[in-house]
Amino acid sequence: MPIIRRLPEHLVNRIAAGEVVERPASALKELVENAIDAGSTQITVRLASGGLDLIEVTDDGCGMVPDQIALALERHATSKLPDEHIELVATLGFRGEALPSIGSVARLTIESRPHDSEEGWKRVVDHGVVAVDSPAALPPGTRIRVEDLFGKVPARRKFLRSARSEYAACQDVVRRLAMARPDIGFTMEHDGRRVIAVQPREELASRVARLVARELAEDGVLIDAERGTARLTGVAGLPTYNRGVADHQYLFVNGRPVKDRLLVGAVRGAYSDMLARDRHAVLALFLEIPPEEVDVNVHPAKTEVRFRDPTFIRGFLVGALRHALESSGQRSAQPAAAAAMNMWQVEPVAPAPAPALGSLFAREYSAQPSRTDYRPAPSRVSEAGAAWRSYEEEVMAQPSGRAESAPDEPEEALQYPLGVARGQVAGTYIVAEAEDGLVIVDQHAAHERLVLERLKAAGAEDAMARSQALLLPEVVELEEAACDALEDKTADLAQFGLVLERFGPGAMLVRAVPSVLGKSDVHALVRDIADDLARNGDALLLGEKLELVLATMACHGSVRAGRSLSVAEMNALLREMERTPRSGQCNHGRPTWVKLAHHDIEKLFGRK
Repeated sequence: MPIIRRLPEHLVNRIAAGEVVERPASALKELVENAIDAGSTQITVRLASGGLDLIEVTDDGCGMVPDQIALALERHATSKLPDEHIELVATLGFRGEALPSIGSVARLTIESRPHDSEEGWKRVVDHGVVAVDSPAALPPGTRIRVEDLFGKVPARRKFLRSARSEYAACQDVVRRLAMARPDIGFTMEHDGRRVIAVQPREELASRVARLVARELAEDGVLIDAERGTARLTGVAGLPTYNRGVADHQYLFVNGRPVKDRLLVGAVRGAYSDMLARDRHAVLALFLEIPPEEVDVNVHPAKTEVRFRDPTFIRGFLVGALRHALESSGQRSAQPAAAAAMNMWQVEPVAPAPAPALGSLFAREYSAQPSRTDYRPAPSRVSEAGAAWRSYEEEVMAQPSGRAESAPDEPEEALQYPLGVARGQVAGTYIVAEAEDGLVIVDQHAAHERLVLERLKAAGAEDAMARSQALLLPEVVELEEAACDALEDKTADLAQFGLVLERFGPGAMLVRAVPSVLGKSDVHALVRDIADDLARNGDALLLGEKLELVLATMACHGSVRAGRSLSVAEMNALLREMERTPRSGQCNHGRPTWVKLAHHDIEKLFGRK
């Protein structure tokens, strides 16, 4: 039989280092978190070759005396747990293994000086062996250098990525920690080049915009919501300001950067009917809850957390995000396309000499079809369901007492945010004049959002909840744990119109489905809900699926591109947009309108 033996100390440290120090970014994270917990107001980070050759973190925190430096390099020694209540930890870290683990796989130099001391102290540990222990001259605070990471562990070194990739991971770590603590100044240099510089005591919205994307200052909404003992703050980008990947979603719990599936699912649910499935929101959210309501010890690096009441947390995040986005009104992220603007300034090149002025006007007018000769494209509203069939007639109806050939709105109507309609271009875009510029509206995208919001406001969800009984119940085979989770949620699922029964240890019997799903894949639907319950403990995914059905109905039932609208119809659409929340983007996250301000128009003609 194999003999059980105690592992030597250096091997124990290397095993611990494998848990704590996966790459330079994980070592940098531990050092910066220590600097934050030390009460620093300014933290400086220096890197060389992406952290492979050098990681240096300097802070102006409380500092350490020589005995404390020696103790900090021992395993399971920490100042962050004043008592044995490990579940109530209020600092960023407490494992007490970061420094000894780093010192076992690199050359670690610690220099520190308390604020009330005349001199500092220096201790160097070279791959687990103390090399230097002597006085040092430095200002109050602590400076830690990590050199030649995994230099004597070639098996780990060869699995690290390129210097550029490791630098990107280190930059992401510093960016997240800098967002979590706007009261602390951060500076980061890589190979002598400064890449991050933020001042202390900065407002949260300004700090997030500087670190994530400057566009968030214009294309984001502030969030500040409370429910019970939980509070959510941060900045969320408008749905029209999105990315193709989810790497610009920054989530924090009690000041700790996390990458939690529950929170990511809540963000996806909040933007479910405002973004295409392959687009992702840009945001930074800060959740504050009592320490006893969250477990931060479920991951060695504390990047994942576990909530005592995950259903409450997810519902709180979804509700707060949706409320903030709805309160943004008709705002839309509208970055001016440089290429499109330049096209306005390109002078036309005539293929032949210009004719006389009179003949030019005659030709122009003779080539234009008259209004009475034009036949609008046939409406496709009849293709949609009865829930929204009469909506277009109601919204697009002529205002009472006005004839078809009614004149333009009075001048005071220019006070409307989206202005008054002046015409239609290509049967697709409405051109309106506002007090502060020219507004161009995509009529199909705008009406698509209006139809969806009217469906919801009119109780479309209640109509969708009506069940359609299956002629032959479907049997869906699942794992026993998944069946247990579904069985616990049968009452909630029945409110959506999905009627399930337990059918043995590893199967569920589907007796009815929501009527609007029609001939959907029942097996795939039930499996997706079971997977969502396993991930998030809630059946919100079913609600998201139903909202996607609503969005599809709204898309097919909306005013089509290419359909001619009267002036009254165009103005009715504009007024409805002004009354409808989230009308600045369609159901797929695209903008519904753009504005060309007066000063932009003046620039086009050289007036400014």
